[in-house]
Amino acid sequence: MPLTRKAYRAAILHSIDDPAIVGIDASYEYFEDGLLVIDNGRISALGHASDLLPTLPADIDITHYQDALITPGLIDTHIHLPQTGMVGAYGEQLLDWLNTYTFPCESQFADKAHAEEVADIFIKELLRNGTTTALVFGSVHPQSVNAFFEAAEKLDVRMIAGKVMMDRNAPDYLTDTAESSYQQSKALIERWHGKGRLHYAVTPRFAPTSTPEQLALAGQLLGEYPDLYMQTHISENKQEVQWVKELFPERSGYLDVYDHYKLLGERSVFAHGVHLCDDECARLAETGSAVAFCPTSNLFLGSGLFNLPMAEKNKLNVGLGTDVGGGTSFSLLQTLNEAYKVMQLQGARLSPFKSLYLATLGGARALRLEGRIGTLQPGTDADFLVLDYNATSLLSYRLKQAKDIAETLFVLMTLGDDRAVMQTYAAGNLVHQR
Repeated sequence: MPLTRKAYRAAILHSIDDPAIVGIDASYEYFEDGLLVIDNGRISALGHASDLLPTLPADIDITHYQDALITPGLIDTHIHLPQTGMVGAYGEQLLDWLNTYTFPCESQFADKAHAEEVADIFIKELLRNGTTTALVFGSVHPQSVNAFFEAAEKLDVRMIAGKVMMDRNAPDYLTDTAESSYQQSKALIERWHGKGRLHYAVTPRFAPTSTPEQLALAGQLLGEYPDLYMQTHISENKQEVQWVKELFPERSGYLDVYDHYKLLGERSVFAHGVHLCDDECARLAETGSAVAFCPTSNLFLGSGLFNLPMAEKNKLNVGLGTDVGGGTSFSLLQTLNEAYKVMQLQGARLSPFKSLYLATLGGARALRLEGRIGTLQPGTDADFLVLDYNATSLLSYRLKQAKDIAETLFVLMTLGDDRAVMQTYAAGNLVHQR
């Protein structure tokens, strides 16, 4: 793709640290009239337009947005590609929902043409919502991951994905074996991991659907390729937590199952964690593991409320996840709308700057990619989006009442959705235009 030097002028906002650590005021940079300069897919300068404009060549291409806000690309740390076709499925909690809707939907990915069609829809939906990086579950079929990575590679987007490993407690048409899951994962790692902006994640679905043999081989893969990711689910639903106790009576708890099989580490992301205890949060933090907070899905499936203050107390890395199809929207703006309510129900506050952090730099830190994505710091990948203050008539009217950037940001996260995303850029290329 042709890349040249370009500049983008608008209000610009990004996180530079976690408000829980440095306080709100020191957690972000805001330029009311800012300029972002891109060179060959990377950010080369960021600052006030008045400071930077005199330093640029006269013929540089400058795009000037009125009534708009540039932020880093959003980062979704937990989402399921094969569940795109069953978003908003009625009436079940986690375990029944898996059997009634999820497994039949995922079975269709045995067909490569179907996998390719859904991968195309899925990536377009991510980009339409301003999501430039996602940590993605495939199905048990290797072609689900091949189709996804082929589509992602064409757009030069930074994506992480893996084939689900699942050798028990699922329909026969959807299980692999410990050995086949190891061999298929290995082949996918060899083909895709580190290719362009793509990374592989070892993906045991969750402890109940993997035998001890399969979990041991998942841990072995992580040992064989030291910079791999690992993604799975943990403590989402009380029934599920009880089931894990019955399946692994020799282990002290749900997290201890994964710990025993060497699945905790700096690139391990555990989705949900709604029913984690204090000690488990401390152990996750100690090992450098992260949790994906999925408020929309936790409310939709009636799973419970994630305790963000407990995670913060333990200095545990937390990213944000839409968890489509348990979650009902690809929009991380809408996911933050739900996150705010989850905190309210627990008597806690979620500031708009903490929300921004969770959706950008917090997600990057959870994925150990903070030097590449999640901010607009010079040297990072030029993954960013342009939010339109006039996207809807209500948003336009409401933002005219906003007194400062904090209120503007909060209103965008409360009233905003995919319609607010005017443009999405990945590695400096325009990958979505509303």
